[in-house]
Amino acid sequence: MKRLFALLTAIGLAAMTLVAPASAGTVISVDLWDAGADMTMVDNMRIKDHPDLSKAPMGIKISQATVPAGEITFNAINSSKDLEHEMVIAILADPDKGLPYKESTGRVDENKPGMNIGEIAELEPGESASLTVTLKPGTYALYCNVPGHYASGMWTILTVK
Repeated sequence: MKRLFALLTAIGLAAMTLVAPASAGTVISVDLWDAGADMTMVDNMRIKDHPDLSKAPMGIKISQATVPAGEITFNAINSSKDLEHEMVIAILADPDKGLPYKESTGRVDENKPGMNIGEIAELEPGESASLTVTLKPGTYALYCNVPGHYASGMWTILTVK
């Protein structure tokens, strides 16, 4: 009986090893926030404006601003009480130029190369979602592309080394 138990235990442990998840890489917590429905939207908080984001009416807060290259999981929550938000990942080639913003739509042009290499689609207030991507070394912008949100400061920079 002891041998049978030992054999079953060994088989069980081997099976758990086969189905154990691989290393998740880096995990970043993402807070999509705003100052509430009564806030005043602005349009001078884009990356190229080099703004003081402490004065922005909305934003993206991440748990780590610098991470190693490889698999990265973003766990995002929309902490707004009133507005939907999303998180888009873009390559940021030149901070002085920022992202290709269309004044007419109030949005970043996601059709340009590198402007959407992964996203968490619109989240209602209180909702959360995750996204896992593999990123090479470089500088990336995380931004919300709901009309007017990026220009109101809803972005942050992620450095991948």
